[in-house]
Amino acid sequence: MKIYIGNLDYETTNESLQELFAEFGNVESANIITDRNSGKSKGFGFVEMSEKSEGIKAISKLNGKEINGREIKVNESVPKPSGGSNQNRRW
Repeated sequence: MKIYIGNLDYETTNESLQELFAEFGNVESANIITDRNSGKSKGFGFVEMSEKSEGIKAISKLNGKEINGREIKVNESVPKPSGGSNQNRRW
């Protein structure tokens, strides 16, 4: 199960994100999204959990929790629609 985590402190690392979610089950991957030019965190990331039940438990326990002074947003990741962001734009 892929999980979106938003409003992260900019100092959060992949490792600290993995540790946070490991309490709820097996974490397959933890990724902080960074700016491709500066390499700095964009303040959100994704975690992939082995079992959907573990992911659901993590979401329910961590959504709204304060981590490093910021209230994080945690929910199931929704895939981006294909075709780019201008697909539905009418000119």
